[in-house]
Amino acid sequence: MSTQIQQAQVLHDLHVKGNPLILVNIWDAGSAAVIERTGAKVIATGSWSVATAHGYEDGQAVPFAQVIANLKQIKHNVQLPITVDIESGYGDTPEHVSQSVQMIIEAGAVGINIEDQIIGEQRLYSVEEQCARISAARQAADQLGIPLFINARTDIFLQADPLSSVSMQKEHTEHALMRATAYANAGANGFFVPGLSDASSIQMLCTHSPLPINIMFTTDTPSLKELSSWGVSRISYGPSPYQQVMHTLQKIGQDALSYE
Repeated sequence: MSTQIQQAQVLHDLHVKGNPLILVNIWDAGSAAVIERTGAKVIATGSWSVATAHGYEDGQAVPFAQVIANLKQIKHNVQLPITVDIESGYGDTPEHVSQSVQMIIEAGAVGINIEDQIIGEQRLYSVEEQCARISAARQAADQLGIPLFINARTDIFLQADPLSSVSMQKEHTEHALMRATAYANAGANGFFVPGLSDASSIQMLCTHSPLPINIMFTTDTPSLKELSSWGVSRISYGPSPYQQVMHTLQKIGQDALSYE
């Protein structure tokens, strides 16, 4: 993988139904190097973990210059393709999103996550608005000649009531499918549905979505084997690795300071 174009193609090729790309999300150069040594195929940042590790709240609170600096450090320390969570694109307009994506690519990334939640609000961009933002990201990548993998995230299921009725769950899934189709037409390559753990909804998305489906693995989701068998193409661990590492660090500290 001597060039960025080759790395981008590798990332595309790893999205296979029934043989999902597994991403143990990292937050800095050190954690990236550790995951690379485990035999990972791709390095993926998670916005919550990056923010918390650097002393910020999630939700684009990390200055974008620091996001770029962190990416460059990660790139310097690993040889694998890198995909970066840029939240809502660090921009209120498609033009701003285009600028952000250009800088991310120039810093070495070959993939992004971009979500449809409006930062600071409990609502989503309209389908038309988000499609314009995705199209801007695609155009920025095309201008640089990099086949960027755009993983379009929808926050429908994160904002939904976890105790929603079966009919409401079906409605959310149909809405997600509608967005998946629109996002595909706008230039997205994958569809990320964090917060979704319902088996029938996952299977419905895998069957009907024009884009590969990305599930966030949590204690509430079905097993990796089940997700694979249903046709999931990408499984992310989100903030869980950071949380587990910090829990271990806290326990080490507590044990060390209570040796008496």
